[in-house]
Amino acid sequence: MALESIDQRDAKPSQSALLRRIDLTTLRLFIAVCEEKNLTRAAVREGIAASAVSKRLADFELAFGVTLFERLSKGMVLTPAGEALLHHARVMLLNIEKIAVELSEYSQGVRGHVRMLSNLSAIVQFLPEDLSDFFRAHESLRIDLQERPSGQVVRGIEEGAAEIGIASGEAETRSLEAFHYRYDNLVLVVRPDHPLAVHDRLQFADTLDFDHIGLHAASSIYLTSQYAAAQAGKSMRLRIHVPGFDAVCRMVQADMGIGLIPDRAFDVVGAGMGLRSIRLCDEWARRELKIVVRDARQLSSTSRLVLDHLQAAERKEGERSLGATLRR
Repeated sequence: MALESIDQRDAKPSQSALLRRIDLTTLRLFIAVCEEKNLTRAAVREGIAASAVSKRLADFELAFGVTLFERLSKGMVLTPAGEALLHHARVMLLNIEKIAVELSEYSQGVRGHVRMLSNLSAIVQFLPEDLSDFFRAHESLRIDLQERPSGQVVRGIEEGAAEIGIASGEAETRSLEAFHYRYDNLVLVVRPDHPLAVHDRLQFADTLDFDHIGLHAASSIYLTSQYAAAQAGKSMRLRIHVPGFDAVCRMVQADMGIGLIPDRAFDVVGAGMGLRSIRLCDEWARRELKIVVRDARQLSSTSRLVLDHLQAAERKEGERSLGATLRR
């Protein structure tokens, strides 16, 4: 029995030989089949014969001794092995893309490139000034900043889509490292002629008898407000979902309802529309934003510069706030 086991091990390809069987073209075709759920459509999309796609995937399955898809009448469905490969394939192709972009930028005189993901709150309220200061000190660097809901920021950092993310403090960060970034406060946005406009402060529960303008369903503000309404034993009278803070303010201005946005976002996009902001008294209305990375020790030198700058910007703002408080 022992000899038989040894023979079987010796018959398997070595790990290095298996790694040589992984090529980028096969991974790209595999992702296309996953997304199209149909081999023929994937072949058309990639401009290759369906038979060639089928052979590449069959050779890959044979080399690794796994089945990637279940072939069903309704299409091709991933097996657990296929799910695992899809995750790694996407990360690998993203990394290859990053290599190509960064090398291209070095040839053009750009000496560093950082990918960032951030929720809308940080992009509107804090990042414009913080990154403007950063670029004044590091003119030759470049940042690719993309807006995503907080949950997708965390997922993107986990999957290697970016090096640095900024998410709501309530987002589950799992295995990521998290650093405090900023605090903000949610305010209720109303027209001056709305019945609630006479108040300076309100409990969120006092707003639930009125129509609300909600941010998109994946936003942390919308999810938190839904939970708060349920805790108050009510449901939100949601009239419409919109994609951003400016859209919330425009809908409020058009008398569609009332909305929740961060206080600094109101200063940027809502104050000039003739609207009023009312501070919420609820504890959850004061929110933390946090920076997330996979491993701060393994960040590139450029990404480390960005992380250090964002943390320093938070400390400087804290010192300014303290100084303003002491002068009063």
